[in-house]
Amino acid sequence: MQFFGGSEISPSPPAPTASGNNGHMLYVFNRNGICLLYREWNRPLHTLNAQQDHKLMFGLLFSLKSLTAKMDPTSAEKGNLGVPQLPGQGCSFHSFRTNTYKLSFMETPSGIKIILVTHPRTGDLRESLKYIYNLYVEYVVKNPLYTPGSPIRSELFNTTLDQYVRGIA
Repeated sequence: MQFFGGSEISPSPPAPTASGNNGHMLYVFNRNGICLLYREWNRPLHTLNAQQDHKLMFGLLFSLKSLTAKMDPTSAEKGNLGVPQLPGQGCSFHSFRTNTYKLSFMETPSGIKIILVTHPRTGDLRESLKYIYNLYVEYVVKNPLYTPGSPIRSELFNTTLDQYVRGIA
């Protein structure tokens, strides 16, 4: 079954890019900036409450998307910095790395944003993010009891996600 970018969901996910459990956190936001899911695996320091953390992460993504669109060397029409872009519009970014973490990002055509924070030496996670999105479609969107825009509360999705993320990074 095909959902996004030619990927098909199957029992065999993309191969891990490094060994060990280096996944730190995962966020799933809808197009309105509502955090539908937050999971963490290796986050020893908590400096903000959950709501502040979610707002900060969504604001970071909004700013980075605006900045990359504004700096796009291939587009003559830059628009205004800070004006929301439609998914797939303009230049986009996939990840950035600091000395302590790597943030990988994917936005779907429907506006779902998936952010995975991992160890800084983790490789390219675009295929892994597509796989996570396909899990979301299979276990959450197709669930007749799920109301779009509400927090994700699927044990099957959470279990499958945990197993996958522990194997990826």
